[in-house]
Amino acid sequence: MVALRIAEVRQKTDDELASMLEERARERLNLRFRQATGELENTARAREARREIARIKTVLNERAKGS
Repeated sequence: MVALRIAEVRQKTDDELASMLEERARERLNLRFRQATGELENTARAREARREIARIKTVLNERAKGS
């Protein structure tokens, strides 16, 4: 999976972002379980998922404030 760029996130609608946020949160939880059991090979993906969640939340908060 390719990392999301902030420009790509800004082009999405609020509904799309909410859906993406839910998807990334589920993925992050799954990655955390896999890491705890030793099944996770690509540990960098957990960090990448966390950062994607932050990007999405940042854009949603900016829109909520009207910036």
